[in-house]
Amino acid sequence: MIEVNRENLMSDIKTVLSDAEDLLKQAASTTGERAAELRENALMRLKQAKEKAGDVQVVVVKKGKKAARATDDYVHDHPWTSIGVAAGIGMLIGLLINRK
Repeated sequence: MIEVNRENLMSDIKTVLSDAEDLLKQAASTTGERAAELRENALMRLKQAKEKAGDVQVVVVKKGKKAARATDDYVHDHPWTSIGVAAGIGMLIGLLINRK
């Protein structure tokens, strides 16, 4: 569910940015009042994209904090298991690095 929302949000941001780019291209080839209107529309679209990107950032930060909290709780509840897993991963990485 969250993955679908993130994909939809990223798709929306790309669409808004594409629309803004098209409007700016049209404004560059147009003069007068129409150009000012196109630039204003482009700026509005860019503002919308920025707001949507801010929403994505908030969601990502919340999920990151939740994952960090869950990891911290697990390590405190199972310290020896965590040490064993970390040692095993360290040994595997060491073996892979020394392999030529």
